[in-house]
Amino acid sequence: MSKKLNVAVVGATGAVGKVMIRILEDRNFPIDNLYLLGCARAAGTLVEFHGGSHEVTELDEFDFSDVDLGLFSAGASVSAGFVPKAVEDGVVVVDNTSQFRRDPEVPLVVPEVNLHALKAHRGIIANPNCSTMQMVVALKPIYDAVGIKRIIVATYQSVSGGGQKAVNELVAQTNAVLN
Repeated sequence: MSKKLNVAVVGATGAVGKVMIRILEDRNFPIDNLYLLGCARAAGTLVEFHGGSHEVTELDEFDFSDVDLGLFSAGASVSAGFVPKAVEDGVVVVDNTSQFRRDPEVPLVVPEVNLHALKAHRGIIANPNCSTMQMVVALKPIYDAVGIKRIIVATYQSVSGGGQKAVNELVAQTNAVLN
């Protein structure tokens, strides 16, 4: 991709948002302007990206009209309220929450498995949860080779599923026990 994009990361100070920003940096994603968005509590926080500091802006006050790509991971209720507004402003949104996963009008995409589904998007692209995404990438070659009749899966992600606040609480509790 030679064109640089204006990218917004919604939930920039959360556990997933931080990883999104790191991956954008690690992969040297072609970004012209990076907009880091969060709640009022996160507004003003400085986040490092490519050697510079970027200030988190409050989502409620943000105008998406200059954004090309929006990466949303701030919870389903936030996506419900802001994704339609972003799409209306011309943003292509990749939503990492549960908000659009079951919507028949929104493609559920794992690029290594069904990249072709992107063609059907109308501004919103959903992705499955983290456990499912990893699993289907591993299962796709098996399915293609011999088929799969049934899969039984159990995951145990109570802390990480609770976001950065829950991870911080676990760290604090672990430190308290160990100290």
